[in-house]
Order: sequence, then structure tokens, then C-alpha cells
Amino acid sequence: MTEVKICGINDAEALDSAARAGAQMVGFVFYPPSPRSVVPAQAAGLAARLPSIVTPVGLFVDASDEAIAAVLEEVPLRLLQLHGHESPERAAAIRDRFGLPVMKALGIAEEADLALLDAYAPVVDRFLLDAKPPAGASLPGGNAASFDWRLLAGRAIPRPWLLAGGLTAANVADAIRTSGAPGVDVSSGVERVRGLKDPVLVRAFVTAALSAA
Repeated sequence: MTEVKICGINDAEALDSAARAGAQMVGFVFYPPSPRSVVPAQAAGLAARLPSIVTPVGLFVDASDEAIAAVLEEVPLRLLQLHGHESPERAAAIRDRFGLPVMKALGIAEEADLALLDAYAPVVDRFLLDAKPPAGASLPGGNAASFDWRLLAGRAIPRPWLLAGGLTAANVADAIRTSGAPGVDVSSGVERVRGLKDPVLVRAFVTAALSAA
């Protein structure tokens, strides 16, 4: 079954919709410049609503150990998503210090960008393959941009991975079939306005992704 992650959750209605629809992961953004950012107390309240089968993921962008530790004091995250310029060495240090699995986001625009997979594979547990941010973008992800999914077709990715970037309920099935992705991640593609999820779009996305063959 396709893995589905709904990222940038910041309210109970969207979180409940994701869980009920069958998403296996929900993401909380701990990056203040993002319109989807949450503070630890807010994320803790939301995470408490999750059934145990849904994994709470924390998204961090070039965060310090102190910043990650402050979140983990309040929020029972089970996966750390590194969405900045963290080096393989930094990813390994975070994984070792906090004893949690790490998912590294990599921006993809062309075949050459996939060379980074081998550098990170020994020190992370998962990959998130996202579109490189458009020129001038202020955020590392959640920009509603996609990349050529054919770059991934037939490629052996050395860790479990999710496809991200420009996905919606309308195109996710095609994205899965074209790329061979075992899982998908969405944020802006299920929003009614920037930063605010639409429960109807969340349910439609999860349903379409789980139905893809």
C-alpha cells in the first residue's frame, strides 16, 4: 500500500481528516518563516489526537540541537524530517543524538541531483524527494512546484522514500505510476488558502493516493 504523509498540519480538523482517511504520517512544521509553522505546545495538542498507527513527523530546517530538543520535550515525534541544507555529517549527528529515525529531503530538478542519494544513504532512514524551490522562493518546500517524475522511474533508491512537490488529488495517481514512488507527501496541494488545509482536499488526496495502482 502507498504511504501517505500530509505535511504542514496546524489544526485539529485537518489532522482528524488525514487520520480518518488513512494517512500513515502527518507532519508538523517547526520553521517559523513557514505559514504552516506550529509551536511545540500546539503540536503536542494535535499529536495527542493521533491514533497510534499514525506517525507524527517533525519538519526542521537547519535547526540546532537545542531547537530540536526543545520540541521533543513536548512533542512525541517518531520521525525527524530535515528539510534544509543539513550535510550527511549533520544528519548522522542528529540521528545519533536523538535516537530517532531521520528523513532527509532532497531537492530534485535534474538527474545530477540524484547523486546525493549515495552520500546520505548510510546516515538516514528515509528520503523525501521534492522539487527544488523555484528561484527566489523563501521556503525550502511547500511551493506547489513539481519536477520530472520520469527521473525516478526504474531507479533503485537506497532507502524508503516519499515523492513530494506539486502533488494534488488530481495528479497523485499519475505521479505514483510514473515515478514508482512507494509513498507521497503533500502540503500546499491540499490547502484552501496558503497555510490552511482543506479537510475535503485532504480526504480526496489520501483516497486517490491509496487507490493508485
